Amino acid sequence: MDAITLEVMKNRFFAIAEEMGAALIRTAYSTNIKDRRDCSCALFDIHGDTIAQAEHIPIHSGVLPWGVKGALKRIEKESLKPGDMIMHNDPFIGGTHLPDIILFSPVFFEGRLIAFVGNLAHHVDVGGKAPGSLTPDASEIFQEGIRFSPVKLCKAGHLDQELFDIFRSNIRTPYESGGDLMAQIAANNVGERRFGQLCAEVGPDTVLEAIDALQDYCDRRMAAELRKLPRGEAVFEDWLEGDGVSTQQRLMLKVRIKTEGDSVTIDFSGCCDQVSGPLNGVRPMALACVYYVMRAVTDPSIPPNVGTFRRFHVITPEGSIVNARFPAATGLGNSLTCQRLVDLLLGALAQLAPERVCAAACGSMNGLQMGGYDKSRDAYFATGETNGGGYGGMCDRDGTSGVNTHMTNTRNTPIEVLESIMPVRVLRYSLHCDSEGPGMHRGGFGIERVLEFQVDKVDCLITSDRVETPPWGLAGGKPAKGASLTIVRRDGAIEKLPAKTRVMFNQGDQLYYRTSGGGGWGDVSRRSVEDVRRDVRDGLISKERAWKAYGVRI
Repeated sequence: MDAITLEVMKNRFFAIAEEMGAALIRTAYSTNIKDRRDCSCALFDIHGDTIAQAEHIPIHSGVLPWGVKGALKRIEKESLKPGDMIMHNDPFIGGTHLPDIILFSPVFFEGRLIAFVGNLAHHVDVGGKAPGSLTPDASEIFQEGIRFSPVKLCKAGHLDQELFDIFRSNIRTPYESGGDLMAQIAANNVGERRFGQLCAEVGPDTVLEAIDALQDYCDRRMAAELRKLPRGEAVFEDWLEGDGVSTQQRLMLKVRIKTEGDSVTIDFSGCCDQVSGPLNGVRPMALACVYYVMRAVTDPSIPPNVGTFRRFHVITPEGSIVNARFPAATGLGNSLTCQRLVDLLLGALAQLAPERVCAAACGSMNGLQMGGYDKSRDAYFATGETNGGGYGGMCDRDGTSGVNTHMTNTRNTPIEVLESIMPVRVLRYSLHCDSEGPGMHRGGFGIERVLEFQVDKVDCLITSDRVETPPWGLAGGKPAKGASLTIVRRDGAIEKLPAKTRVMFNQGDQLYYRTSGGGGWGDVSRRSVEDVRRDVRDGLISKERAWKAYGVRI
């Protein structure tokens, strides 16, 4: 295929994925999707491999093809008909954790299977022992919610009402999640329609030729980028702060990366065994982290599809925290462990190409799940929120502040929206002063959020990290300030919380949630005095920190 045609087809494919995402976000019911945009869309070839994906959530995008391929091992392609839609959320068939529901559809043209379109959306609740379905004390997947093996939610264009009712009857938020599932259906309908229009316009053979050509093109571009990396081998270690169930001791994460010209081997054999708590990940999750990091440190402009990632050999020992066996709990593998795997990979690559790598970010999605029963509304409520933090500094710039980092990429929930759907008041929402890692290029700042609860018996699930192991710096940069979690009860009593906990709040209680910043990059003595003074003027660092950390008196 000639270069011009390929470029046109590439943009058509990616435009379809982006339009699917717009439809999903626009029609969703829950704040988690319509405001936070915790969802992703993609196109797949007939084998389940990625053709194109919208720039949504890295963890979703990396996992989605494995979710499609896993489902196709259970449901034969020959049994598929136009209008079918397959749903599942099983981590052990290619998912992430139970709240992430995958829904994909075959695309037929003139009776011929051409491709698949699909999406993944994080639902605010899928049942289980606690609101939000991401309880930090789960010890097996059965405690985390309803689990669907691949099943046809729609058959020949008709919703399976019985299956839909089973789903809604097993969750705390049937209205929101039912609406979100219908939004996922709508997104796939858009993708099917647009893909069919493309086939009608240029012909199915041209579309299929373009799919193969685009995947091969991405492979060639990634091979060229890998050849630019210095050849060598690097090892890096980091730790997670307990599993939330059996231990508060540090859990070892280790990676060995070997660059070999136009290929790279990533070996996670040094990681600890799967744990009792919900920090376990599955192999597709680890692959998603590799895909994200390697694309980031090579050339992010390479279109992401299966061709982009052909040259990565990834070793994930079965039974380890990065490739857990059933029935391990996996709820927090997606929100905590994957973030730490990114830091792990970056730490190793920094030994080979430090100018391409940022220092450690906040290292956690800093999850906060809240749920309970509101008597004034006579209804159960549940919502999930990720609190951002700081990115690590880089060789040429400071880290970004107050954002969801790396594998998350979600937005925050606006204060007005949160207060309208939950019985809470937001007393403070700001950047966390003095939380950055000092350096020539400092890390970004974390977030400080103070919530006051307006009703009794609000069940809160707090899933954080980097409380005792702060984000590290690079090239002489200093670590950031770690996260902290504090309760001020309505009677004035103060409680310090561990990184992972489940706690009950009553009316008048306050939660102080402070996330960590990002590590610094480069010798702090080389930071501009004016930059330090600017941060003091902006209220980001104190005068005391300016002197002690940067040697600048103000």
